[in-house]
Amino acid sequence: MKLAMIGLGKMGANMVRRLVKHNHEVVAYDTHAESAQNLGKESPNITAVNSLKAAVNALKSPRVFWLMVPHQFVDASIGDLLAAGVARGDVIIDGGNSNYKQSQRRAAQLAQEGIHFVDSGTSGGVWGLENGYSLMVGGSQEAIAIIQPALESLAPSASSGWGHVGPAGAGHYVKMVHNGIEYGLMQAYAEGFELMSAKKEMQLDMNQIAHIWQHGSVVRSWLLDLIADALDDKSFVDNLSDYVDDSGEGRWTIEDSIENAVPTPVLSLALQMRFRSRQSPSYAGKLLNAMRAGFGGHSVRNANKK
Repeated sequence: MKLAMIGLGKMGANMVRRLVKHNHEVVAYDTHAESAQNLGKESPNITAVNSLKAAVNALKSPRVFWLMVPHQFVDASIGDLLAAGVARGDVIIDGGNSNYKQSQRRAAQLAQEGIHFVDSGTSGGVWGLENGYSLMVGGSQEAIAIIQPALESLAPSASSGWGHVGPAGAGHYVKMVHNGIEYGLMQAYAEGFELMSAKKEMQLDMNQIAHIWQHGSVVRSWLLDLIADALDDKSFVDNLSDYVDDSGEGRWTIEDSIENAVPTPVLSLALQMRFRSRQSPSYAGKLLNAMRAGFGGHSVRNANKK
C-alpha cells in the first residue's frame, strides 16, 4: 500500500524503512525538510515532500497519514492536514504516546467530518526496524481494514505483535498501561542490582550475574539483556547520571488507577522512584538510564550533569 509518514524522528524514519523493506510506498514529510530529503535518497519507494499539501496530493483516496510526532503537536498536525485537504474516508493514525482521552476526543471530532482516526500504541523503540514493532491499535473495523497491510509489515510478523484492541482510544490506553508496567519491571531490576552491588564483602560481579540470568532464569527478558549489554562496558554505566526522566505515560497510568480505584502500588512506586532519582545519586538510577538508552534510544545524562 501507499501511505504518508509525518514525523521522521528515530522511530518515524525507521518505520518508513521497515515499510519500504516490505514493498510499501511511503510519502515522507518532516518539518525539517532535510530529514525527508535524506530519507528519500535511501529507496525509490520513498517520496520526500516539503509540505503536507504535497503529501495529500501524492496519495489516492482513501489516503492514510501516519503521525509520529510528540503528543503536544498532534492537534496542530491534524489541523494542518485538514487545511491541506484531508477529506472524508481518509485515515489519520497517531502512532505516538498520546493520552488516550485526547485520542477519544480527536476520533469523535474527525468522525464528524467522515475522517477515520486510529490510535496506535507503538512499542519497539530503536530496535523496531530490525525486530518489528508491537502495535496496539484502536479505531473502527473499517479503518483497521484499510491500514492492515502496513500493520502486518511493521509488526514482527503478519500474525503476531499487533492487534486491534478496541475502539478509538484503546490503543493508546493499552500502551499507557504497557509503559506503566515497564516502569515497574525496570525499577525491580535496578533495585535488585543495586542491592547486590552494595554487598561489598562478596565482591559480586554485576556483569557476570546479568549474563548468568540471561539463560534459563525466570527473570530473563529483553530488559535484562539491555542491562547485560550496558554492563559489558563498565565505563558506560559509571559515566551515566542517575537522573531518570519520565515520558508522561507512567503518570497517566497512575492517574487512571486512581480514577478507577484500582490499586497499583508497584507501578506507583516505580514512578515515585524516578522523582527520587532527581534528588540524590544511586546505582539503580544509572541502570534505569542504561535500559532507557538501550530500548528506546532515549537521551541520558552524563554523571557530571543534573
